[in-house]
Amino acid sequence: MRFKYCPECGAPLSARILGDEGRVPYCEVCGRPYFDMFSSCVITLVANESGEVLLLSQGYISNKYHNLVSGYISPGESAEEAAKREVFEETGVEISSLEFAGTYWFAKKDMLMIGFIARADKSDIMPSGEVDSAGWYAADKAIDMVHPEGSVSHALVKLYLEKM
Repeated sequence: MRFKYCPECGAPLSARILGDEGRVPYCEVCGRPYFDMFSSCVITLVANESGEVLLLSQGYISNKYHNLVSGYISPGESAEEAAKREVFEETGVEISSLEFAGTYWFAKKDMLMIGFIARADKSDIMPSGEVDSAGWYAADKAIDMVHPEGSVSHALVKLYLEKM
């Protein structure tokens, strides 16, 4: 989101050059810059001891592809805490370990996706209300079940397969 008006006083913002940042929206009244904002989210590939990957079916996202667990980071929460919380909330699965996998820009929704690969014991899945269904799938099959190459889901499954 690019600010056009000051969120404090409502004055129109001008552009001011701020060092290496270049032109930044600036409130002349409050004397404060307002940098562009975007959502920070987590996306987590969960794998079990058999090398299977946890995939979700969520019709509100796609009727064609399966998804990895993802969600927004809450204020005051670390990315690691958000990943563990989201996996548990959406599936009831407890993560035993978590490894940072990289960051990914999701331009379609102006989101920074912080990716993880998690380990969990294979257990029953208890999908939340935002999950139509979920299951454990062989990783080599999962690569064709998630969004195609160029997506964050595809990148994480591919990374997992390379590390297996």
